[in-house]
Amino acid sequence: MFKHAKQNRVFQDVVEQIQDAILAGKLEPGTKLPAERELKDLFNTSRGTLREALRVLEQKGLIEIKLGVAGGAIVKKIDSDPIIQSLALLIRSGGISLEHLAEFRIKIEGSIVELATQRAIPENIQEMERLFKEAQTHFEAGDWESFLKTDEAMHTYLGIMSQNPVFQFIQKSIHDNIHQYYASYLPMNHARTLENLKDFEKLIAAMKRHDSAAAADIIRDHVERFSKKMQEKTMGAGRD
Repeated sequence: MFKHAKQNRVFQDVVEQIQDAILAGKLEPGTKLPAERELKDLFNTSRGTLREALRVLEQKGLIEIKLGVAGGAIVKKIDSDPIIQSLALLIRSGGISLEHLAEFRIKIEGSIVELATQRAIPENIQEMERLFKEAQTHFEAGDWESFLKTDEAMHTYLGIMSQNPVFQFIQKSIHDNIHQYYASYLPMNHARTLENLKDFEKLIAAMKRHDSAAAADIIRDHVERFSKKMQEKTMGAGRD
């Protein structure tokens, strides 16, 4: 399966050969790679280069390196966790502006909701209604933090309803991390939470009618309105 690495690009070639074997299905999840000494001979490389290549593959989420007698490099099932973590760090570091985040969400979330409405089954609507009632309970109790967590779950569930794993990834990545912006620029209060709740009530009603265009318009308006509130807050803070 493996051959001597090209000597002018040894490190990169080792990473690419193992990566390609995993992506092509030649190495299935749970498979243990050959021992370090064997891999070193197969690639005709140094132990240091090999170990660095394996660390890169581990960072990519393609393998897991276990220590001990029974340890070694084990092929992992490919998932989106490393990408989610990278995007989470970018958002949390402030590397994405409110304007860019709003622009992205208006364009993408409208499309996600449109698709989710078209593909919605009764169980999906029931789950959205359950989450809405949960949010309503938090609103009535004045528990803004719990309300935001439920709001996050509702947005994430829209990605699940789309039945598209890329959209699911996007929604989860954004809404697992977006509420730091609310905490900084638009803390929830009675009026803002009620406005948020009414938007979701209208959204669920449109989804029950299978009116995908109306549902998409509702979520776009929701995102744009709340984003403008946060942007106004940041401009006000800047003037202060």
